[in-house]
Amino acid sequence: MPKLTVETAMKALATVQEPELGGDLVSRGMIRDVSVEGTKVSLTVELTTPACPLKDEIGKGVEEALRSAGAREVQVNWDATVRRSTPAGPQMLPGVKNVVAIASGKGGVGKSTVAVNLAVALAQAGASVGLLDADITGPNVPMMLGAEGEPVATPERKIRPLEAHGVKVISIQFFLSPDQAVIWRGPLVSGAIQQFLRDVDWGELDYLIVDLPPGTSDAQLTLAQTVPITGVVLVTTPQQVSLSDVGRAMTMFEKVNVPILGVVENMAGFVCAHCGETTEIFGRGGGEEFAAANGIDFLGGIPLDITVRQGCDVGIPAVAQSEPGPAAEALSQVARTIAGKVSVQAVQQKAEAPS
Repeated sequence: MPKLTVETAMKALATVQEPELGGDLVSRGMIRDVSVEGTKVSLTVELTTPACPLKDEIGKGVEEALRSAGAREVQVNWDATVRRSTPAGPQMLPGVKNVVAIASGKGGVGKSTVAVNLAVALAQAGASVGLLDADITGPNVPMMLGAEGEPVATPERKIRPLEAHGVKVISIQFFLSPDQAVIWRGPLVSGAIQQFLRDVDWGELDYLIVDLPPGTSDAQLTLAQTVPITGVVLVTTPQQVSLSDVGRAMTMFEKVNVPILGVVENMAGFVCAHCGETTEIFGRGGGEEFAAANGIDFLGGIPLDITVRQGCDVGIPAVAQSEPGPAAEALSQVARTIAGKVSVQAVQQKAEAPS
């Protein structure tokens, strides 16, 4: 076996494929800071997102390749640079790399709960995340995040968002009394969303998660026509009445040329804490069947879990709880899956863009 050097290590690493993007790690520029001391190899792998769903698989491939080249000890350090899917340059959100909308066809399916937990899970992974509560007439995000207070203006006369659980957040609720209703027609709702996009100091974000209201109306059209959306995540329960409505939401986003990242099936079964028996209160598998029938990705199922409701009521999302329930891991996995899909889409867009 030839002597282990940086060159032979790089040659070995060039055989390791990136499982989502395709191509090897070296040609994709994901390997840096390689050093060799005897039979020890140290290196840094730069991922396309800190929430990479295939990080363990990549690490295993790196170690196997280097050991086959003669390394007896392998030290892998991890870094991440999230790719941009939105156009660079002057625009309404110059510092935001990816805008991900969370939508549903009907209310009551847990869309806001999913949006809040996805945002927090991505922040926990190390990404810079913002959360825009675009449900102007039903702003529940502040309560779910435990975010309180009134935003202040920056010296540049921008609105500074509040922060909770590592997520920057803005909501109309921050400007209202607790029991005040927003009784607005469509143009005012659209104007508020545009102002939250234009006048909030979001700074540099890897992901801006937008929690849309249910349905297919002014808020959805305003977002689609105002900023480039990386993609939309559709949230449904397994029951047919929800699936029927989410189908209409999918059709609307397709008509306005917003990519569909996939479907999340929420409330996908309740596991009894006492006997362990699963009760499918809203049915099961409807979201996965819907995804297959429409040629879109199924992003995962979230079980009914009392800790999710308890956390929402006190401002501690499921993924941030000290003793998370079964839904927390499912939500974290969905966040990783979405981050991976966004990375693939961003790389594909860059490859397809004219030079």
